[in-house]
Amino acid sequence: MVERSKGIRSKTRSILRKKPRTRGLSSITRAMQQFNVGDHVNIDIDSSIHKGMPTPHFQGLTGVVEGKQGNAYCVGIVVGKKHKTLIVRPEHLGRVL
Repeated sequence: MVERSKGIRSKTRSILRKKPRTRGLSSITRAMQQFNVGDHVNIDIDSSIHKGMPTPHFQGLTGVVEGKQGNAYCVGIVVGKKHKTLIVRPEHLGRVL
């Protein structure tokens, strides 16, 4: 028997799938978003951009911007009782209204 792949993107067929009308690269304005420390953001993974992508386990969670690291943002989230800090590029973030 062949052993099953256990890579970082395994079991993500429906999570990272794009709708047919949104296929391809996203607009440049999404990559140019600016956030301030303390802003609430949603983690919304854009599967067409692999750089700065968080683990698909965090798709859909909401966190707070804690700082900036290069072009990426440090986003603090709470998973269960643990506080985790993710380093995510702005293409994979959305503003909470």
